Amino acid sequence: MPTILHIESSTLTCSVAISVNGETISLKESHDQSYAHSEKLVVYIDEAIKKAGIKPSDLEAICVSKGPGSYTGLRIGVSAAKGLCYGLGIPLLSVGSLESMAHWATINFQKELADVSFLCPMIDARRMEVYTQLFDASFKELHTVSAEIIDEQSFSSELDKGKVAFFGDGAAKCKDIINHQNAVFLDDFLPSASGMIALAEAKFGAKHFEDVAYFEPYYLKDFVAGLPRKMF
Repeated sequence: MPTILHIESSTLTCSVAISVNGETISLKESHDQSYAHSEKLVVYIDEAIKKAGIKPSDLEAICVSKGPGSYTGLRIGVSAAKGLCYGLGIPLLSVGSLESMAHWATINFQKELADVSFLCPMIDARRMEVYTQLFDASFKELHTVSAEIIDEQSFSSELDKGKVAFFGDGAAKCKDIINHQNAVFLDDFLPSASGMIALAEAKFGAKHFEDVAYFEPYYLKDFVAGLPRKMF
């Protein structure tokens, strides 16, 4: 099985993992609120490689979370991944950020998800909007990735059928709005590059590689620049 470096930078989490034979052998990550990915990511990559006891030339692929998520975070992660692939001459893999989150939840919250019918990862998209995707309990994709404005009727049809687990930084702001008895919130969930491993391994085995020169993140929405802060 391959040695793969995984990069998650689409959310507040900045995470780098190295896997061998489908297992995490090195992990460096932080979950603070600063979005300081530009300062942390390259340092984390270097530290993760050293911690794993390998050389960059031992890597056989780079996998990056492709979005949706933070515009800046995605740009930083994808740029780093493409640079490494180009410099090392190895293939680029990508996995959906929400798909990775759903997979990570099934690994880390087995007890909480035992009687849950649907998985609903959410990434904050500002105001009452979230990036989200819906899966069933066996991880089958039910809805494609979308940007949704959350109100009292959101996911009502699924909630009427069974328990729905909401998780991710977008779920926190929905907790006071989605009051259905079948709503389950995984408050302690944090994204991680380790959640990408199984998905990346499957793509590596199938040779589903991205074009290093032309690959772009999946932003879902156009970037909207904020007004600059007043200096005086």
